Amino acid sequence: MPSDQSTWIISVPENGDAEGLLHELSTKLCSTSKSVLPSNIAQLVIPSFKTGTLDSLVTLSEELPKHDIFFTATVAKTVDTLRNLLNNDPRKLSLHILVNEQPVDEYLLRGWSWNEGRYGVQRSLREMVDVLNKEMTSIDNVMKTKLNNYNYAKGALVQLQRKKTGNLSVRSLVDIVRREHFIQDSEYLETVLVAVPRALVKDWNAKYERLTSMVVPRSSVLVASDDEYSLFAVVIFQRIHDDFVQKCRENKYIVRDFTFSDEAIEKQKEELEAADTTEKELWTELLQLSRTNFSESFQILVHLKIVQLFVESVLRYGLPANFIGFFIKPEPKTTKRTLATLQSQFAYLGRRANPDKLKSKSGGSDPADDVGGEYQNLLDQEFFDFVLLEIPWIVL
Repeated sequence: MPSDQSTWIISVPENGDAEGLLHELSTKLCSTSKSVLPSNIAQLVIPSFKTGTLDSLVTLSEELPKHDIFFTATVAKTVDTLRNLLNNDPRKLSLHILVNEQPVDEYLLRGWSWNEGRYGVQRSLREMVDVLNKEMTSIDNVMKTKLNNYNYAKGALVQLQRKKTGNLSVRSLVDIVRREHFIQDSEYLETVLVAVPRALVKDWNAKYERLTSMVVPRSSVLVASDDEYSLFAVVIFQRIHDDFVQKCRENKYIVRDFTFSDEAIEKQKEELEAADTTEKELWTELLQLSRTNFSESFQILVHLKIVQLFVESVLRYGLPANFIGFFIKPEPKTTKRTLATLQSQFAYLGRRANPDKLKSKSGGSDPADDVGGEYQNLLDQEFFDFVLLEIPWIVL
């Protein structure tokens, strides 16, 4: 059963009155069954490709679904990249999910035509498929490389930014402390930074001078506070550093391992600025590339679908290879109604599309019975008198 989350493309043999068939089909789908909006059905001109041999058509028929899966996945990954870059904002996403600078529906339903300049029909179908596959593979490889570069730059920026987050017991102190908080160039003294839980600040002020010997009295200075900790600078003699750290640990105070350096402060600021600049540049580059490659990859996918539609039509209806196609975008939850209308409209093709089925109904033996067995009904349900393929919707 086709999905109601896709645009259908169907093909039937040319009857010499394409406009009349489009009008008749539109009337039944839009007015009678009301399963399709008038703006969501359009004629599809199927090019006159070189048919090739029957063996080549059968081989392509087996290969094309595999290419279809890869092409569809590449388009979907490009959309996911855009969605992540734009924080899943549907309004912004709609400005970038464009094909030739127009929405997807307009590209398909407002006069779509085969790109003859890029994919000349003088090529064989095999060459055509190889060209399409080469282009899509190139897009996929470029997107992977650019996305990996951006993710690496973003990861580096997040890592640097993380140093500036968290409470005072773990975060970077480079942008918090100042030179005046430290004893400079002393042979015997040093400044130690201690993160004290807010609940223990009174306790700290009352006992820090007696934690060990050789703590400079009244040297504790509040540097900064947050919701969980207060950061104090205290002056001690260097020789009792290890003892002081141990006593702080016993009292649930956290001594921060920090040495003041103008060079270190400047270096961290430069690293953060450089990482931020690189991330923004790669974000912009990836956004522009994803926008361009979505347009390109979606067009390649549609062209592959048309080749597949042609191949299946030749195998279904035989020669001459003159077919007419239609783009149909059903309304949600109208799949069965739409299919019923199409089946009724094209029921006359049953004899040409599946003569064996008619033969079995008239009492003749059907070789497929031996192959299909108990699954024959399921196979019949998926078979239509017209060729039908799907182009998945791009959900914003």
